[in-house]
Amino acid sequence: MLIMTVILLAAGLNLSAGTVKKASFKVNGNCGMCKTRIEKAAKSVTGVTTADWNQSTKVLAVSYNEAKTNSDQIQKAIAKVGHDTEKFKADDKTYNALPGCCKYRPKAK
Repeated sequence: MLIMTVILLAAGLNLSAGTVKKASFKVNGNCGMCKTRIEKAAKSVTGVTTADWNQSTKVLAVSYNEAKTNSDQIQKAIAKVGHDTEKFKADDKTYNALPGCCKYRPKAK
């Protein structure tokens, strides 16, 4: 009886766990500080298991539990810390507060 209960409980947990989804999208940034900030923001979203931003390609690869989050929520969290993504733009105040080496937008003339 105990074994059957454990098996049923384990099966129920697997059904509610959701599937791991992988996605990648462009995130603007320049340097190692940007990498740290972008990855930290992505990983702060509940359900994100991995985040790796490539400084050369400007692409963030993430793995996440699709029952807990989605690509839009991850991109919004990144924009909130000052980095534009494919779908969301950081607000100017947050962007302007980034260190000089992290500024990626063309300077206004």
